[in-house]
Amino acid sequence: MARAGLTTERLIRAGAELADEVGFDQVTISALARRFSVKVASLYSHLKSSQDLKTAIALFALEELADRVADALAGRAGKDALAAFADAYRGYAREHPGRYDAARLRLDPETAAASAGVRHAQMTRAILRGYDIAEPDQTHAVRMLGGVFHGYVSLEMSGGFSHTAVDPEESWSWIVDSLDALLRDRTTP
Repeated sequence: MARAGLTTERLIRAGAELADEVGFDQVTISALARRFSVKVASLYSHLKSSQDLKTAIALFALEELADRVADALAGRAGKDALAAFADAYRGYAREHPGRYDAARLRLDPETAAASAGVRHAQMTRAILRGYDIAEPDQTHAVRMLGGVFHGYVSLEMSGGFSHTAVDPEESWSWIVDSLDALLRDRTTP
């Protein structure tokens, strides 16, 4: 019998919090059981394995991030939308480093297709419609934005920019401005 008060949703949320505290790689069913002071076996009625837990945290993080980005994008277009998207993405990664890592978990095709990852791509494409970029350039631009944002955030979070006097905020603004200019230049004639 499962311990009173433990639900799959509560365990996933606690797993996401644990990921932020100790790192996504350290999240296991055993670590989660210790957090609730229960035996590992009592969690198996809610989760099949540590991999099942990690997948659930990844889906939770993707949904949370998509909601944050959607809220940031509401009523915006063009450069404002691009900057709002970028800032929401970066803010989420800074506030929830373990969840951000979880959102990068490779999912099987069926799970990925049913995840909020699809919403991320749709929101990126919605931003790009403001630049009037057609296929196949639109797909290239989606990949470019994802790569630039993820690369910058990953380097920043690992301390990669702490060795210079230039404020990372200045670089971030410069990058968003440069991406906006590049995308405006790529507009379909």
